[in-house]
Amino acid sequence: MGLLIGDVIRHAARVTPDDLAATLGDHQLTFAEVDQRANQVAHAFAALGIGHQDRVAWWSETTLDAMAIFAALAKLGAIFMPVNVRLGESEAAEVLGYAKPRLLVVDAAHAPLVEDWDVATVTHAELFGAADGADTGDIVARQLHERDTHVIFFTSGSTGRSKGVVLSHRTSFLRSFPNLLTDHTGGTVCMFPLFHMAGWSMTLNAWQQRCPVHLVATPDAHSLLSTAERRHASRLYHIPAVWNRVLEHDRSQYDLSAVRECDTGTSATPPELLAAIKDAFPGTVTRVYYGSTEAGPATLLGDDDLGCKQGSVGRAAVTVDVRLVDGEVCVRSEFLMDGYFEQPDATAAALTPLEPGGPLWYRTGDLGVLDDEGYLSIVGRARDVLRTGGETVAPAEVEAVVGGHHAVAEVAVIGLPDAAWGEVLCAVIVVAVGTAPPTLEELRVHCEGRLAAFKHPRRLEVVEALPRTAATGQVQRTLLVERLSASS
Repeated sequence: MGLLIGDVIRHAARVTPDDLAATLGDHQLTFAEVDQRANQVAHAFAALGIGHQDRVAWWSETTLDAMAIFAALAKLGAIFMPVNVRLGESEAAEVLGYAKPRLLVVDAAHAPLVEDWDVATVTHAELFGAADGADTGDIVARQLHERDTHVIFFTSGSTGRSKGVVLSHRTSFLRSFPNLLTDHTGGTVCMFPLFHMAGWSMTLNAWQQRCPVHLVATPDAHSLLSTAERRHASRLYHIPAVWNRVLEHDRSQYDLSAVRECDTGTSATPPELLAAIKDAFPGTVTRVYYGSTEAGPATLLGDDDLGCKQGSVGRAAVTVDVRLVDGEVCVRSEFLMDGYFEQPDATAAALTPLEPGGPLWYRTGDLGVLDDEGYLSIVGRARDVLRTGGETVAPAEVEAVVGGHHAVAEVAVIGLPDAAWGEVLCAVIVVAVGTAPPTLEELRVHCEGRLAAFKHPRRLEVVEALPRTAATGQVQRTLLVERLSASS
């Protein structure tokens, strides 16, 4: 008996058939309903010729229909490929041209966009219409193996070209296996759209604990908090930018007494944000998770360590090894992807042995520092260049010039997301003692003749001190990006 995702659904339906599995607004599904509907949809897919390891793309807004589609394909042994709902028509067409699915499933909103595409397509209405009269008996793919591909999630690399992250049934199962640190009795509110790996990992994690996942159409503060209140959710997990929305919102109108866990995670999380979460939700636990679509969970900073390990993303998660190679964070575990779909060169660059004949490690591209207790802090990117207006800029080059201004004691140059420029160059400075802070214009004048115009800072921030790691004193650039992006 292997680790198969279809068995997660079967087991929950057998043990707790009438318990909630998923909710979205006024709608909800029990585990028995997910299982039965998945069986019918699986028969409908089979009638369309979909079988073992066929690729099926899904392009849709978040909907409870996705639960049955996801579960049906897992039972058939077909491959689920969710496409980013925020992509435009040409961008989605490019992804599908790369993925080459046997079938595309779309909702009503996206159906008109794909009418002329060279791919077999079925709408939700057509698929579920066929499923209405289908057999409710279970489908078991006898040839399915736990190492077979379960899902392909699409992520953009530094070139902007999509890369399909290939995960097996075994990997999806292990990534979502219940964590003894969590208590999701009331379910978890999922802020992630269902084209995102985290959305399905949270769903499977809840289902493995036979608890519900509570979806939202959009991750605004009211939707998240009202869902938590209505569904008596016990866990909130938000990325820092979303936590800022929640903390700025008037929470007094919601009964959030059921919430016991308030988790977060990115490459770095500002200590000020963690303190604000603890203040806003007293009596709850908060943890910081660090990982990726390619590697799954990598490190965890527990609630007890938030104060004494500020700026850290914690220690290696259970069964995970973390190592630094020339400062780059490398991860080894059973959670790693199988590779990038039909991109052998990219796969070989990302998954590589660190010694001849040794096991494969995932090179994250993040620069990190480990302290003497094994706590990891992320300090930047291994290929630490910024892209602004189509041009490449090395932060160190700009720092060398800006640092020469008489009023600048310390400087870190970072890139902040910007719709027009991609990234805007921001100089974060500590002012020299006894001098007045320079203006942005004064810094730009200082850079004239020393740097090309596109390398001049377009934003200036003055801080009392640059955040640094306790172990080595390295500037934590990612922490600066998180802080300033949240405040802009």
